[in-house]
Amino acid sequence: MKPGRAHLLALVRLLALAAGLCSGLAMADEYSEVSKMLRAGRLAEAEARVDRHLASKPRDPQMRYFKGVIQRDSGRPAEALATFTKLAEDYPELPEPHNSVAVLHAAQGDYEKARGALEMAIRANPGYATAHENLGDIHARLASQSYCRALQFDTNNSSLKTKLAALGASCP
Repeated sequence: MKPGRAHLLALVRLLALAAGLCSGLAMADEYSEVSKMLRAGRLAEAEARVDRHLASKPRDPQMRYFKGVIQRDSGRPAEALATFTKLAEDYPELPEPHNSVAVLHAAQGDYEKARGALEMAIRANPGYATAHENLGDIHARLASQSYCRALQFDTNNSSLKTKLAALGASCP
């Protein structure tokens, strides 16, 4: 699944939302600075800045999204999942938090939960190409799991082997 491009699009979309909600260049500069820190891999510095901002504006969706990205990139997937899940609950109209929830579930091998989150992202924005692509990846993973289960019962089924090969998958 592709978190890279999805996160860039998410940052742009959430930045636009946050900029619309908040006035002044100071806010836009704040988001821009955190974004630069993230791109440079300065996660601790970015997290400190995000935390300072969230102390005064705890519902800010852009900074909350940044917080989840920092947690994920810092190797704290459980915290990131909680952050993105709460953000998706508070702002269900934003597809990016749903996509981020899906990416984390998929990384844990929970493809059904990932599928559900991606379907929410697509409901929020039917034109969100990254969510559609990620949903295709999830369907392919689920299909390969089903084909592998079928092969356990019918080990000589060449059709199943062909389908697995088409997916670029193999059974454990």
